[in-house]
Amino acid sequence: MTLTQDAAAAEAAAAPRRESVYRPGHHVDVRRTVGMLRRGPGDPTMVFDGAVIWRAVRTSHGAATLALRAVGDEIRASAWGAGADEALDTVPALCGADDDPTGFDPSHHPFIAEVARRSPGIRLARTGEVFDALACAILEQKVTGLEAFRAWRLLVTKFGHRAPGPTPRPLYAAPTASEWHRIPSWEWHRAGVQPPQSKTIVRAAARADSVSRAFLSATTGDDRDRVLTSLPGIGVWTSAETRLRALGDSDAVSVGDYHLAHEVGHALTGHRTDDDGMLELLAPWAGHRQRVIRLIFASGVSEPRRGPRLTPADHRRH
Repeated sequence: MTLTQDAAAAEAAAAPRRESVYRPGHHVDVRRTVGMLRRGPGDPTMVFDGAVIWRAVRTSHGAATLALRAVGDEIRASAWGAGADEALDTVPALCGADDDPTGFDPSHHPFIAEVARRSPGIRLARTGEVFDALACAILEQKVTGLEAFRAWRLLVTKFGHRAPGPTPRPLYAAPTASEWHRIPSWEWHRAGVQPPQSKTIVRAAARADSVSRAFLSATTGDDRDRVLTSLPGIGVWTSAETRLRALGDSDAVSVGDYHLAHEVGHALTGHRTDDDGMLELLAPWAGHRQRVIRLIFASGVSEPRRGPRLTPADHRRH
């Protein structure tokens, strides 16, 4: 570590702390609610440290750090950095305050009813950060999770912003859209990102503000899909993943996912199915299909593996 890096690390650790307490009025499983935003165990924007979730966020005042811990019926938050107050303002939405389960009836299937009974604290987190969610989803297009998580880690660490506070390990807030736009082509290559994905992110970054405004003003999932799929290189899978992370969209379904239809089919019928079959199975929960998917993954039940894992490809050699 250089002298400059030492000074930056010391400054980050010494940042003043602000605190708040969120009392949701209902049980929230913070790890399962906020933790779903983590992109792999090496995510530079988030780390679990015992009962505490640490998260680096970008605010209008620069990078800030949030630390969340559930204590009884309270969620206690600490924040560091010039944007600490702004970061604390995001805590209710991160913990599912905007998630409305009204109308969700788990009794349509005994398995879902039982998982819902055992997991009452799962909520859908909302970040409000449309471009961050979009960039992350684009990196995950048509590659293994390992490849996508590695690219996210390398690019955010190099081009993001060191988060302040006494974090368990260095954390970084994601780059701004303009910073994503300026990443050189060779850096995408070094991170193993294929040209179609890097070009899609760069093109989307050039229109990030207008796209985010249109996306946030859309009132239905179809309208949100229309906003995002109007951009070259973005389809319904990427749009659904963005809807889920940025808005906590309770009805988002990632049609076209390599594994999802198989997992839903196995959980609800004991047999794998395709996208059309998945949509038919989820139809009784229209408006809450993502909620059902979250419960399926929370159950720990998964389809037995039928073959070897996909081997990550090293696109840097091409």
